[in-house]
Amino acid sequence: MKELKVGIDAAKTAAKIIQKYYGRHISIQHKGEINLVTEVDVLAQKMIVKIIHKTFKNDAILAEESGLSKTADAPRRWIVDPIDGTTNFAHGYPKYCVSIAFEEAGELRCGVIYDPTLNELFHSVKGKGAFLNKKRLHVSNPKNLRQSLLVTGFAYDLEKPEYNNIPLFIHMLKKAQAIRRDGSAALDLAYVAAGRFDGFWELGVNPWDTAAGILLIEEAGGKVAHMSGRKAKVTDYAIATSGPGIFPDLLSELQSVWVNTEAKSA
Repeated sequence: MKELKVGIDAAKTAAKIIQKYYGRHISIQHKGEINLVTEVDVLAQKMIVKIIHKTFKNDAILAEESGLSKTADAPRRWIVDPIDGTTNFAHGYPKYCVSIAFEEAGELRCGVIYDPTLNELFHSVKGKGAFLNKKRLHVSNPKNLRQSLLVTGFAYDLEKPEYNNIPLFIHMLKKAQAIRRDGSAALDLAYVAAGRFDGFWELGVNPWDTAAGILLIEEAGGKVAHMSGRKAKVTDYAIATSGPGIFPDLLSELQSVWVNTEAKSA
């Protein structure tokens, strides 16, 4: 698939820029009180956009550091996060990645998540499976939630009830074997697809955080849903995912604590 090849090229080329600056003093700005953006995010994103538009000059691009380049209902759209895990990158913590997804007519067609620190390329094409480099991926299948290693994250604005993951985190600590929090939703999703984590949930995510990962997990045999239980969309801010075995229990436990602000505002 030509789009996958372009996505991989864009991710790896951007990663070379990112790694050049890793561990060095860089310029940091704040989009919010604790939400960072670095000069490297901007440079990497410009390179990704340049590579995509060299081959697909009319495609729309939704990117974290610039928003939507064309209309939201564009028939062909790329969803880009130049550095997912910017705070980690800025502090020299090696848990970050480049995330690129392509959707056509509202359907995810391919996704790329590249971790330059480990040279791990997660990629998928709709209907053709998910892979780590050349190895096919499958989600894990633990016997129950209590034997599961879960992962989650926390939004920058915990003051908003719909983003406050702390009650869910406390609840799930008592239900799972253990929970990790590494600060890169895209990598978390890739690790679920690879079976390294058994499940994931998060509130306050954005399309560029989740688009590539959603397709990876689905192609690896996993389930991804909005916290309410319906099939997940890239625009959802609250999602949960795991292998099919524990998914009903994972969703049920999360729903027992989750505050559905969407329902209240409907």
